[in-house]
Amino acid sequence: MAAAILDVEHLTVCRDGTTVVEDVSFSLTPESDTALVGPNGAGKSSLVQSLLGILPRRSGTIRLLGHSLGPRGQLPVAVRDRIAYLPQTLSLRGRIPLTVAEFVGLGYDRPGLALPWRAGADRAAAVRRALGRTDTPDLADRLISELSTGQLKRVLLAFCVVRPRSLLLLDEAQAGLDSKATDQFHTLLYGLRRSEGWTILQVSHDLEMVRRTCDAVLCLNRSLRCSGSPDHALSPLQLERLYGPGYVPYHHHHHGGGPALP
Repeated sequence: MAAAILDVEHLTVCRDGTTVVEDVSFSLTPESDTALVGPNGAGKSSLVQSLLGILPRRSGTIRLLGHSLGPRGQLPVAVRDRIAYLPQTLSLRGRIPLTVAEFVGLGYDRPGLALPWRAGADRAAAVRRALGRTDTPDLADRLISELSTGQLKRVLLAFCVVRPRSLLLLDEAQAGLDSKATDQFHTLLYGLRRSEGWTILQVSHDLEMVRRTCDAVLCLNRSLRCSGSPDHALSPLQLERLYGPGYVPYHHHHHGGGPALP
């Protein structure tokens, strides 16, 4: 059996003195796609932030690609290189005058390590390939702040694919897209996932998409209430236990294929 890409054991996380994630354990197998679902305020984003070392954990262990995450988020550089994160929004927008090519190049760099003199050409080639694979080469010289939401989502995927990755963490990465653009984003995401062999953990409120695309589901409301296949974890009984009596899911109207994101 292949070693887990991510192992979480008895994770408890506090934010401003309040426990937001309590005694959560799960693991992700290689090339799996797992959704993290639950009501607003359930601790989903806090859990993802703790996996990245952004939010310190109170107790528990996190192992990423076989390496323990240190108490301050320490990981070997070679391990952190293989992890990428797609947030709901990008805080760089409007603050730092980065072009798309410069931003994607940051995904190639290894912070804290001096690059050899020949790396400049390799870096530029990697950026060009990443932009080509995400249908964004025409955006290379545009400022991040000038992009539409759909363009920005593609550029974030270019950031992920500019260097080989093993694990992608997505926190409502499709936020801000309409239903057609959401479908197009997922078409691009899953095409890259197949070619790159990515393991994915994604926070999502779109339960229809989760049913169609994910291998497993983690139901979180501070603690882990249920886990398993989409058919099991998203059954009416489990959803009522997770969201409360009378829960009615929001239905997205999904389209088929289509042109690139606007």
